[in-house]
Amino acid sequence: GGIRPHHYCLPVLKRETHREALVKAAISGSSRFFLGTDSAPHPKSAKEASCGCAGMYTAHAAIELYAEAFEEAGALDKLEGFASFYGADFYGLPRNTDAITLRKESWLVPESIPFADDVLVPLRAGQTIAWKLV
Repeated sequence: GGIRPHHYCLPVLKRETHREALVKAAISGSSRFFLGTDSAPHPKSAKEASCGCAGMYTAHAAIELYAEAFEEAGALDKLEGFASFYGADFYGLPRNTDAITLRKESWLVPESIPFADDVLVPLRAGQTIAWKLV
């Protein structure tokens, strides 16, 4: 039990069905759903406090974490539209012509990342992620 301050974000997903509904929407292939990251670089001291900040630090591996989720859901083919096209289309912006490459290669997330006079504890600290941005 208890709260894990580095996994605390708002709104709180109270049940597994809530998480499943978000995954279902993301992998649907519908252009109404698109990637919008919201990394929260709160220092460790602000997270591990009596009134800790909500949000998770994900900037270090956002696209890799999405690749894992889409692969786990059997919808890796839907990731490109979700991550690269639907947001620009929704806002009437030109699609970015740059490309990235993701490789199925495990890597270890560091336990912490230097941040000013403190550190950040990244999501999945000390764990492996199956995809790597190369």
